[in-house]
Amino acid sequence: MLQRHDFVTPTIDGVRFFDKPPLMYWMAAGSMRLFGIHDWAARLPLALGVLALLLAVYALGIRFYGHTQPSRSAQDLSPSAQDLGAPFIRGPIADGWDARLPQSHVPSDRAGLYAALAMATCIGPYIYTRFYIPDILIALWMTLAVHLFLLALERVSNQHPGPNKLSPSAQDLPLSAQDAVILSAARSAQSKDPEAAYRTTAAKPFPPAPSALLPCLGFAAVTALNLLTKGLIGVVFPLGFVLLYLAFTHRLKLLAKLHLIPSTLVFLAIAAPWHILAAIRNPPIPMPPGLGLPAHAGWAWFYLYNEHIARFLGHRIPHDYGQVPIPIFWLLLLLWLFPWVAFLPAALRNAIRALRARPASDPNLRFDSDPNFSYSSLGQPQSQLSPSAQDREAALTCLLWAGIILGFFTLSSRQEYYHLPALPALALLVGAFLASADRSPHNPTPAVRAGLRASLYMLVPIGTLLFLLCSYLALTAPTHAPNTTLSDVLRSNPNLYNLSLGHVFDLTGPAMGFFRGPLLTVALGMLTLGPIAYIVRKRNPFAANLLIAAAMTAVLLAAHQGLVRFYPILGSKDLALAIDRDLRPGDIILNDGELTSGSALLFYTPQSAAPILLVNGRVNGPWFGSFYPDAPQIFLNDTQLTHLWSGPQRLFLLTDHPEARTLTLSPFAPVHIFATAGDKTILTNR
Repeated sequence: MLQRHDFVTPTIDGVRFFDKPPLMYWMAAGSMRLFGIHDWAARLPLALGVLALLLAVYALGIRFYGHTQPSRSAQDLSPSAQDLGAPFIRGPIADGWDARLPQSHVPSDRAGLYAALAMATCIGPYIYTRFYIPDILIALWMTLAVHLFLLALERVSNQHPGPNKLSPSAQDLPLSAQDAVILSAARSAQSKDPEAAYRTTAAKPFPPAPSALLPCLGFAAVTALNLLTKGLIGVVFPLGFVLLYLAFTHRLKLLAKLHLIPSTLVFLAIAAPWHILAAIRNPPIPMPPGLGLPAHAGWAWFYLYNEHIARFLGHRIPHDYGQVPIPIFWLLLLLWLFPWVAFLPAALRNAIRALRARPASDPNLRFDSDPNFSYSSLGQPQSQLSPSAQDREAALTCLLWAGIILGFFTLSSRQEYYHLPALPALALLVGAFLASADRSPHNPTPAVRAGLRASLYMLVPIGTLLFLLCSYLALTAPTHAPNTTLSDVLRSNPNLYNLSLGHVFDLTGPAMGFFRGPLLTVALGMLTLGPIAYIVRKRNPFAANLLIAAAMTAVLLAAHQGLVRFYPILGSKDLALAIDRDLRPGDIILNDGELTSGSALLFYTPQSAAPILLVNGRVNGPWFGSFYPDAPQIFLNDTQLTHLWSGPQRLFLLTDHPEARTLTLSPFAPVHIFATAGDKTILTNR
């Protein structure tokens, strides 16, 4: 995009590329425009997106579970506070009067903190931000969309007048300091004249409810960004959540009050321009027969139908992706949320219990009410509603959120990382459960006992087993000779390389010698989050949870070091830089096979003005775009390669089977090994 100054039609190696929408490309291009053409600059927006996701999860956790502070005992109450009918804590107020606010409603960030820590230190988000793929941004947009929708719904629900008299139930609502003084005066007057109470409180002006317009517009904006990040699921997920939430809460009639017209206009203003321009600039063209393609096809057919509907049905052309079986897909969910998945069963039980609960004292309890905007008997906005209402709202939100995403991909084509947008919802449930255990750390409450059981029966055995296994592999792995490379001791499994982590299956026992340091670090981390954290949890759950997060931080840093060692097997950066240092005008760079096997050549050889030629590489990503008449002639077969090899130009051929290529090319011109890294080799004819 930066080179061609075309921000509408993505291209790869000069060929039109319609597989994905452009937001990720725009982000990388904008960052490199600011900071220069560096790989870290291209990745910086994704890193900032992950940070924004952690903050968004933290904020939503505070909103859902900000009422989880323990209450003080009744001995701490002053007589005036006891008269108000609730446990209170001290707070300053004018005229020397001690205001007493209910401790159970003091905002707490403990659940939000745990949820953000879980997202930051579980395995899935870390692994799948080593790749420049959009799924973690889908999690961000979904988190923001859920929060904005709930805020808009609450503001719509609360656009009603407050009560005009003192009710007994209103006495239990949290009071501001000013309201407490007025209520005290009202009660004093009420004992002499019942009407005096109304006259005392009616003098205060009744504030209007905040408008739902701004959060509705925000919801439309992040949904549009979601669409521009990964296509139609960016609309399906948030809108599906909205409709199901309203249906479950029997409030579908409020849909019409959510400013649909201005929200739709904002959505279209952000999302529509690129789609319209992409369709205009990439019109249908004649397609070759016998490939399963329509007679004429362009961007609209490939992107809207082939990339979305056909992929959902498993009929995409070409079928260039692996399909994870449903049981493995669900098992991987447990792996990606490790180690916090240990607390997920108890968290789900708590959520279902909260969802089904409806206190007999409050049969009309809503769980779509704004905890930050309600009315007391004094007609003033209050800071909190019932904690039970918030728990039910949080439970319904998180269960629907995760259920929609996991259910959708269970029914459609699925990769092993498609769980990512559901992980924030599960992390919030886990954070709420862990925070509830912190409320009474020294008492055998159900939450405390459940946390101990989760640690004892899952983290302790898994941590101990992995400690023993990693220690054994680190201590018994052979020390290799100086000239031995990692690729020499791996086992190839090309049938698994369509999966994002397919190369993991290449690892062998002898290969562990290259990972001795990371293995020892993982072993210590597993010992810490398992047995050690369990011992600490008996006395201090908060410290135990922080210990798990710290242990996983060490484990993820070890995983990073392992990826650094494994990188030559996955990438081609060092080889590309070696070519770029020796490149002269007229030299040609070729990649043996499909583009993804050597795509780093495109980025790390900026001195090459010509595109990278692909030998037998007219497959997958650039395949459809190659049918356009303006596609560069980058696709060669074996005959064309041998003819070019014997020509006057110097060639650099990246291949992962150098012996076979040497046999086929040496009759036409000399074959020299220019550089080798991992299982990849650069061959040259000069």
